[in-house]
Amino acid sequence: MSGADSTSTERAEQDTAELTALQAALGAEHAAVYGYGVVGGLIDEARRSEARAAYDAHRARRDELARAVRALGGTPVAAAAGYALPYPVSDSDGAVRLAAELEERVAGVYSDLVRATGGERRRTGADGLREAAVRAVRWRGGSVPFPGLAERAGAASAPATATPTA
Repeated sequence: MSGADSTSTERAEQDTAELTALQAALGAEHAAVYGYGVVGGLIDEARRSEARAAYDAHRARRDELARAVRALGGTPVAAAAGYALPYPVSDSDGAVRLAAELEERVAGVYSDLVRATGGERRRTGADGLREAAVRAVRWRGGSVPFPGLAERAGAASAPATATPTA
């Protein structure tokens, strides 16, 4: 195999890895948008504007990721019709816990995006990770040592994937 063929193959593999990570992040954003619909319906009035801002931020990230997927020649993964919540949410306290969980899961997927990409896409992943980690701290009231990796440390949390789980 010539050097040009090797470089071409490596670039194709990198593009595939980036596309896979972008699709996973897009799926996580779809789930977060859905989840914040639940949060917004149950959250106390005092935190409703915070929930709305997070909802809007996830919608913007979702749209940005869909554009990035198209730029790599992919078809953006569609949102599911519905998502299973990680636990029943029936009041404002549950909505706050759900918001923190959503942000932790999104942070985990963005950490994967950072790992799989370079350049501007890596910056997008790092920005998404940072934003999700900051929102998680606000919802949770405390931080974790390594945002985006915490959910991978314990077996109690589900993995952050693009499956239809909010």
